[in-house]
Amino acid sequence: MALLDSVLNLLNKTPKDPDAPKPPAGSRSEREAKIKDKAGMVINVFALLLAVNVWYGGKLSSTVLNNTIKASDVYNFYQAKSLKQALAEQNLYEAQKSGDKARAEEMKAKIDKYENEPKEGKQALLAKAKQLEADRDDAKLRSPWIGYASTAYQMAIVILSASILAVSMTLFWSSFAVAGLGLVLSLNGLFLWF
Repeated sequence: MALLDSVLNLLNKTPKDPDAPKPPAGSRSEREAKIKDKAGMVINVFALLLAVNVWYGGKLSSTVLNNTIKASDVYNFYQAKSLKQALAEQNLYEAQKSGDKARAEEMKAKIDKYENEPKEGKQALLAKAKQLEADRDDAKLRSPWIGYASTAYQMAIVILSASILAVSMTLFWSSFAVAGLGLVLSLNGLFLWF
């Protein structure tokens, strides 16, 4: 209930009482009020950046895990096709040795099917497995940068909170520098500039 009241107060901000006593200019309470007014919204922006970053990092982790499993499954299917093809090649050899041309042609067709079938032939399976591995490896390259960025956003939030407690504009602006670093790291996780 208190959270709802806080959100409603943010949305329906009532003007300050003009008759309320004002703290002396430059006093700690005046500086604290100034920082609090600015920091509340900034913390929300940093938290939003952190949330988006964490979501993208989770997506990358899922890609790494899922593509590893899928590639393994495809390689297993490839191995099964290879075994079947080896048996067909043995049968072809025996058919050619015994002079059974019909059986030999049947085995040649089967071998060709195992090798070149459009979606489930060995060549197609190998290409699919390699693509899954390439996508997984790409996600592995991006993941650390997203993790570093999350740490930077968390540090920015902590520094910003400390600026309120310490009534320090230096800490306030320092939090922007740290969040900026986080943004650069996030963008590098997306585009892999370096």
